[in-house]
Amino acid sequence: MRVTSQLKLASHSLSLSQTRTYNTSPSNFDSHSDFEPKLKHPVGQSPETQDMIKSHVTENPVMLYMKGSPNSPQCGFSAKTVQILKELKVDFSSVNVLQYDEIREGIKTYAGWPTIPQLYVGGEFVGGCDIITEMYEDGSLKEELKEYVSEKERA
Repeated sequence: MRVTSQLKLASHSLSLSQTRTYNTSPSNFDSHSDFEPKLKHPVGQSPETQDMIKSHVTENPVMLYMKGSPNSPQCGFSAKTVQILKELKVDFSSVNVLQYDEIREGIKTYAGWPTIPQLYVGGEFVGGCDIITEMYEDGSLKEELKEYVSEKERA
């Protein structure tokens, strides 16, 4: 493999050439394949990550894994889910998965659900935006969340 870099500094042009050769075919390794670098756990599937997610879900009565924050959602599906929870006046906790790759991938494994946002109520996975929207429209979400309505809204 030949790597060539061009750097432009002000009005001068500087050209750097470097040659690097990488032999990556299995027949060229000097040692046995058992010694090749391997990940201990795929991203997000380490026991520590799964335990952290479990503690989030069990310690927070209503937990939302989303892209962005409730005040600044970074995707339309997360925004829609937050809008529904706010409409129902529910107190909820959230994690911005865009800040934590381990959690972003780990939550998909934890729930067996491939998309974000993900809503958990009472430690149980409820669903993503499509399911939350459907439950909101048929009234079942309001029923499921009635005990989590903000204290000031109950008074």
